[in-house]
Amino acid sequence: MATLRRATVCFTFRNMIVMFLCVSLVCLPFYSSAKRNDRPIIGVLAQEVYSPKPNQTAYIAASYVKFLESAGARVVPVMINQTLEEYKTLFNSINGILYPGGGVSIISSGYERAAKIFYELAIEANNRGDYFPVWGTCLGFEQLTYLTSGKTVLSYTNTSGVPLPLDFTNETKDSRMFKGFPPELMKDLASEPLTENSHKWSLALLTYNTNEELKKFYKVLSTNTDGKTEFVSTVEAYDYPIYGTQWHPEKNAFEWTRPYIPHTPSAIKTTFYMAEFFVNEARKNFHSFESEEGERKALIYNYNPVYTGHQSGFEQIYFF
Repeated sequence: MATLRRATVCFTFRNMIVMFLCVSLVCLPFYSSAKRNDRPIIGVLAQEVYSPKPNQTAYIAASYVKFLESAGARVVPVMINQTLEEYKTLFNSINGILYPGGGVSIISSGYERAAKIFYELAIEANNRGDYFPVWGTCLGFEQLTYLTSGKTVLSYTNTSGVPLPLDFTNETKDSRMFKGFPPELMKDLASEPLTENSHKWSLALLTYNTNEELKKFYKVLSTNTDGKTEFVSTVEAYDYPIYGTQWHPEKNAFEWTRPYIPHTPSAIKTTFYMAEFFVNEARKNFHSFESEEGERKALIYNYNPVYTGHQSGFEQIYFF
């Protein structure tokens, strides 16, 4: 009789364990997907072509697209000169936006107008708990300084076509951006010229330190110098998922036309760790297109990149 009772208790206990495991396995995917968007779509802002031709009035360098795609995102081109309503609709459809490098005005251009609209929409969204990340590279970084401060704050530097190591600040150890980087890569970033600079205008550290808007908004993660002026090279906002690099993380893996672009193993890792970080930020956003058809029509797959490496600093360009 005692043996029968023990067998009954063991059978019941085993059943409870099996039921618990089944419930856990059923609930786990739902819990995980509720916390993360594994199909992120990120907008990349287009800009004016310097010498426009028919059907070639704006462009996006393909390296920015590849940069995001390499970390598991899809890309939508954000065209210039759209209406406010069109931009609002697109904002509510995508999961983040990247402002690329380039050569247009950060004060008066189609690039600037669109960047300003998306920046303001991102601030509003994040204030109400709708997590929406923004990234600026080179010109995009400079654009962010203008949008945040409301004025031109840049200084001329001799930094066109220069790979540099990063001079990390004390803020780096608590940063979101570099949190997932391996220690050995952080060491290489601080000691080897892994970050390619292609800019003539920079945010001088002295300017940052004396500008209240910038100082209270951005945490400085790294600086650099051209030998005369120390400038800010990497930032992240204190209270918003807004990030900027004066250098080009996308070039190391995807641009080959210039001898000063680093292609070492650590340089390539830098590209992918930066991409992974920003795409993971976009995974925290749950905007979506109203229909699958609308999503398909918006994706950059509808356009073909043109090989331009024989005449440009970019291997490939999307023209619009």
